[in-house]
Amino acid sequence: MPTTRDYDQLNDRVASLLQNTIDQLGPQLVENPQLAEVLNRYIDEQVGKYTNGASDPPDGGLADLIGLGATTPASLGDTRVSPGVTDYDDTVVSERILASGDAYYLMMHERLGVFRVMAKLQEQFRAGTLRISNGPGAYGLYKFDKHGIVRYRERERWQMYRRVFGYGIVETPASRPNRMFDGLFRHFISETAKYWRDKRISEVIRERAHDPTFGSIAIVRRAALDLRNNLKNSSYGNLSVMRVETSQALAEAFKVLGAADLRAQFGAENAWDLIELVLWQYFGRSVQASTINRMATAGREIIRWLSEPYVLKKQRTDFETLLYRIAESAEEWISSDEGMRASRVTPPPRQVFMPGPPMSGSRRSPVFAQRVVG
Repeated sequence: MPTTRDYDQLNDRVASLLQNTIDQLGPQLVENPQLAEVLNRYIDEQVGKYTNGASDPPDGGLADLIGLGATTPASLGDTRVSPGVTDYDDTVVSERILASGDAYYLMMHERLGVFRVMAKLQEQFRAGTLRISNGPGAYGLYKFDKHGIVRYRERERWQMYRRVFGYGIVETPASRPNRMFDGLFRHFISETAKYWRDKRISEVIRERAHDPTFGSIAIVRRAALDLRNNLKNSSYGNLSVMRVETSQALAEAFKVLGAADLRAQFGAENAWDLIELVLWQYFGRSVQASTINRMATAGREIIRWLSEPYVLKKQRTDFETLLYRIAESAEEWISSDEGMRASRVTPPPRQVFMPGPPMSGSRRSPVFAQRVVG
């Protein structure tokens, strides 16, 4: 712990050092603005070494403060003061964030209907409707059915998805759904995409390529920290084991769906074609498998990025370099989400009659009948 006097004078010393350095490097700072970032980074490192380097007394400085012992300070400025505690954002466990990313990937494929297709094929296999008997597809359906006895049920999986992400309509009596995830997730993705759009624009219209870009890293960092803290508080419990088990089930399902004898029953070229054909034939659903799959992959990469200490970087150059890893994923997720919304079926327009004054001696005037989109 530093002394109270040194700790109080630290800001004045830093300000004096910055002012002297700026006076000496004034023209160079104008030509190369990145020197300011290097200068501030160096000063922050030195201040951190000073405040964290001093050893703490066994009693935390309490004896000196109340005047006990032979080394009692003569003034309050000679006592010890704590510069603070560990930041909240430094205490996130990366394993749970990684598990959340994989759970999001699994949830999107479950929303697509992969396990529903497997259940329907097992039903047709038991009923003898599928003309397969001893091939790899038939044996795979048999094993998948037997393995399902010891796996989590569909309702239990959706309870986990609702608890962690707030999606679905399954009730979670023992916990509460994470209703804030979707808004925080969309906010972080939109701010990340906006940052790189602003960067591309600034690189085109500015005169010097080494000038700082228009984007604000503070907004992106805050959005990322909010989302990460939200996932931190909702990723306890059986998320990790359910994520491992469901990932194994998903991989096994695609092996079965890719079997030649099973694909031949529907004329499918691969497992994805088989999923789309079964959903259309038995459930009347036309799904955008490619779009949902890309949303799942991009969303998993974005959540995984939060598990690393990238978001704690305060220097623009370092943060931009690390944020670039999910720049394309953010744009791809937004584009896929907009495509999904654009393809939704809109309800037909309906006639709504607005009230108005009736004409004398006749029925209500048709002028007040307006056609609006419901």
